[in-house]
Amino acid sequence: MRVMGIDPGLATTGYGIVETKSARRETSFKLIEGGVITTPPDQPLPERLKTIYDEVRGLVSSFRPKELAVEELYFARNAKTAISVAQARGVVLLAAAGLPVVSYTPLEVKLQLTGFGRATKQQIQGMVARLLGLREPPKPDDAADALAIALCHLLREGSLDRKA
Repeated sequence: MRVMGIDPGLATTGYGIVETKSARRETSFKLIEGGVITTPPDQPLPERLKTIYDEVRGLVSSFRPKELAVEELYFARNAKTAISVAQARGVVLLAAAGLPVVSYTPLEVKLQLTGFGRATKQQIQGMVARLLGLREPPKPDDAADALAIALCHLLREGSLDRKA
């Protein structure tokens, strides 16, 4: 099962592609790709959104995930930031049209990966590294967050028991 996780943002959208691999009744995770899509702050909004759309569409086409897991928009104190994240999230959803999409709140991701809803960013990144067999947490933070979202989905939805 291959899943793409997305941490949406207008300036930086993190992405992570993870799949399960099985050996002798044990299932583990394999990192396929992780990174960020960035847009310059001085670029007009429509161009920034098109960049996000084009990049996500390209990732979906290249890596062919079976499902998309995306961070749920949660209420932010800064309405302007919330609106720009919502716009980026909408473009991501459009770019993933045709894929099953599941949303997770930051609390759900933290609970699934660590068992603690107030886990720190370092604890989440440490668990991502451990689950993916990495020597150190992935960088940058937005890519690590996207990988955490993908792992949350694989763990939470019982994807380990599904046939790809």
